[in-house]
Amino acid sequence: MIEYPGFIAVETGEDNSLPLAIAWALSDGTVKHTLIQPDEQWLDDEMLSLNGYDLDDLRYLGVSPLDVLRELEGDHFNETLYTAGVQDDEAALSRLFDDFGVDPFVELAPASRLYPDLDAGEWSRTRNEMFGDMGLEPLRPEHEVQVMLELHKRLINEQA
Repeated sequence: MIEYPGFIAVETGEDNSLPLAIAWALSDGTVKHTLIQPDEQWLDDEMLSLNGYDLDDLRYLGVSPLDVLRELEGDHFNETLYTAGVQDDEAALSRLFDDFGVDPFVELAPASRLYPDLDAGEWSRTRNEMFGDMGLEPLRPEHEVQVMLELHKRLINEQA
C-alpha cells in the first residue's frame, strides 16, 4: 500500500487570498474537502469575488475557518504539505492563520519537489494532462488533490 504525502489545495476568490474551499489528502490517499464559511470581516469588500459560489451556500454549507484549521491541525500538525500553487495556497492559509490568531503549524512546498528526477515543467505538464484524462477541473481543490494523488501513484510505480 502506498503512503501518500500530504497534498493540499485551497480555492480562492479572484483576489487570491479569500479562502472559499479547501481540500487535503491523508497518508492513506483519503481526500478531505469542505467549503469555508466566510468571516464577516472578509465580506466588507465591495469587490468581493466568490468564484461562482453563492454566499448563502458558503454560509450554510461551509465549515467555520477555525474548525477547518482544527481539522487540518489534527491531520497534519507540524508537517510539510505539498501544493501545485504554493503562492496562492500560502496566501489563503496565511489569511486563515492571521485572521484567527493561529500560529502556522504547517509548511507548504511545491509538489514537484517530491520528484527530484523529474523536471518541474514536466511535472506540471503531466499534471495538466491528468486533469483532462480524469475529467476534473483544475480550480477545484478536491480535484487538484485527487490529481496530485494519482500523479504521485503513477510516478512511484514508474520508479519501482
